[in-house]
Amino acid sequence: MGCRRTDCLAKPLSGLFEKLGSLVGSCPFYFFVIPLILSAALGGGFTFLKDREDNDFERQFTPRKGPSKATRAFVRENFPYNDSMFSEDRLYDKSNFASVIAVSTNSSNILTNPAFAEILRLNNKILNIIVHNGSLGFSELCAKANGECVSNILLEIISANATSITFPVHRHRSSSVFLGSVLGGVITDVNSSVMSAQAVKLIYYLDNKENSADASKLWLRGFQKLLSDETDCKHIDVSYYTSKSRQDEIDSHTTDGIPLFLITYACAITLSVISCLRLDNVRNKVWVAVFGVLSSGLAIVSSFGLLLYIGVPFVITVANSPFLILGIGLNNMFIMVSDWQHTNVKDPVPKRMAHSYKEAIMSITITTLTDVFKFSIGVTSDFPSVQSFCLYTSVSIIFCYVYTITFFGAFLALNGRREASNRHWLTCMKIPSDNAVDCSAHVAYAFVSSKRTSRDDKVVDALSSLGYPILQGALSTILGVSVLARSDGDESKDKSVKISKL
Repeated sequence: MGCRRTDCLAKPLSGLFEKLGSLVGSCPFYFFVIPLILSAALGGGFTFLKDREDNDFERQFTPRKGPSKATRAFVRENFPYNDSMFSEDRLYDKSNFASVIAVSTNSSNILTNPAFAEILRLNNKILNIIVHNGSLGFSELCAKANGECVSNILLEIISANATSITFPVHRHRSSSVFLGSVLGGVITDVNSSVMSAQAVKLIYYLDNKENSADASKLWLRGFQKLLSDETDCKHIDVSYYTSKSRQDEIDSHTTDGIPLFLITYACAITLSVISCLRLDNVRNKVWVAVFGVLSSGLAIVSSFGLLLYIGVPFVITVANSPFLILGIGLNNMFIMVSDWQHTNVKDPVPKRMAHSYKEAIMSITITTLTDVFKFSIGVTSDFPSVQSFCLYTSVSIIFCYVYTITFFGAFLALNGRREASNRHWLTCMKIPSDNAVDCSAHVAYAFVSSKRTSRDDKVVDALSSLGYPILQGALSTILGVSVLARSDGDESKDKSVKISKL
């Protein structure tokens, strides 16, 4: 027989959550400590963070089954590349290279001295870059054709005959050389001979063999350092780019989110503390707010550590996930605190927790399921970076949910025990009820003397006008004690001393 009630699922789940809340309220210590131990254990996965980082632009930010990759595979199979005969036209993949663009200052001709002399001097510095303790240089790492390094033939052409260069095609050593990609700002005469140029581009190709990949990377870093520190060029402006520049920029920004992450959590803690701040030293819930934010942090540590343990790539997009988890965790915290506030303060803690869980966890569960479902769909994306982000976020949401009903719920129960025993929110020292000032007379006075008509309005008016009668009573008491202390009677002095001690 089918279910005819609309609450056929919500009612049993609410009952289950009610029992869970009672259990957490009865044994909060275990639900508080176990998540801490689990977070510490899973947090060890961050030791693999460097090994799991993968921000390769092509591998992570392009679709796995894109048509361009299929086309490249076809070209690789049918037009294989010969490492011993380098040809720029036959490259089907990105190669290791470094490029320099030199632009003459003051729009002068860069093909004449002193600008061209600075280009030659810069070229010599680049060719003399050495790595691996001076054992490898450009001549050992360069791409070769017929056993010789592929050089910048433009420098040979200009050095040989700078006054009779034709553009865009020049005849050199019985072969035609296209100069349109290496000369810029060219002015020619009627015979297509170059009269002047403003920019020169130099390219340095490196070998793509796997056994020299690390050395090539070091050489490119040396190239970048040389160009970034170059200050001797006065007649040319230099800009540079390498095959690793884009990747290096991505890698350099992987830690940019850490300061923002810390600032966000500090703001979240501040907002939560302000929201839970009470003037009552017993009912103050400052620590509840702090541990609510801490619960979200533990969820992030546990989820990230778990996925790092099992080898899931950590892409730069994943750094955005903690901000989402923090928002979800704060929402769960405020729901829990709100339902806790609606419970009877005279009830035992397990009963209050049962009522809070019955009302709050159902809505938190529905929100969690919808969030996990949405991000789980993203795991099916063809972009690996999107897959990693959605996977990390989905697991983090699950941990955030679990820690909300265990770790945070346990601390809420512990805080409830503190309130029930009338202890101070900061020192946890018990506040004796005998030393408290009885303001019931002032409350009654404010309520009865209110000119409001409805009961609710009278309550509001009484609460807003409590300051004057309480201050009046305090001042009159102090004045009376002072008068008694100055009187001549010993009995009055004894009474004043006793009153002052109270």
